Amino acid sequence: MDTTNTLNAEMASSTDSSPEVNEDVRRLHERYQSATTDEERHEIVLEMGKLDGRRHDDIYAALENE
Repeated sequence: MDTTNTLNAEMASSTDSSPEVNEDVRRLHERYQSATTDEERHEIVLEMGKLDGRRHDDIYAALENE
């Protein structure tokens, strides 16, 4: 599993540029870069996916309220 490309794809798909989300992404990216095992990197990628999913939920909710 190539988790580097997965993480980059997750980061590239971000549409939310709020400071809180940017900080979360930055921290996850730093953790990913310093991870020493594939297991650690896999866990971080899963966290990034959860963060991305929450952002998408917020975007869809906002669109429905327009």
